[in-house]
Amino acid sequence: MKRRVYLDTSAYLASLINEARAGAVRKAVDRAAVFSSVLLVAETKRTLVRLSREGSLSMPSYVRLMQQVDDDSSTFALAPTTLELCASHVMPTITTPRTLDLIHLRTALWFHEQHELTAFLSLDANQNRAAADLGLPVATIA
Repeated sequence: MKRRVYLDTSAYLASLINEARAGAVRKAVDRAAVFSSVLLVAETKRTLVRLSREGSLSMPSYVRLMQQVDDDSSTFALAPTTLELCASHVMPTITTPRTLDLIHLRTALWFHEQHELTAFLSLDANQNRAAADLGLPVATIA
């Protein structure tokens, strides 16, 4: 059975711009079906613009990475942010996530309810605690 991995923006960005733990993220999604929210695209592109404006990304790197996001988003299963997700009463008991993090969590739960995810990937410790609290299968990224 093919692994079903929910990819949070923090893990995707690390992989995309080759930050620490990029190799571990790439290995975790290798040959897996990847699921996320459309927020992953908006958050990633916003971060790439910020990095470019700060001078941390050259123009050729910026253009290449923006194209990679477009290519990846055509292969990932991306759920829309709907009124149903936003109006849901699902909330972790141990923390109150930031708004976009909460939408990622609710989206992951939605996918998990359709057909169990095998991993929830995030590099954010608070997001991982909240995901575990909600019963998602949090993957440890070393």
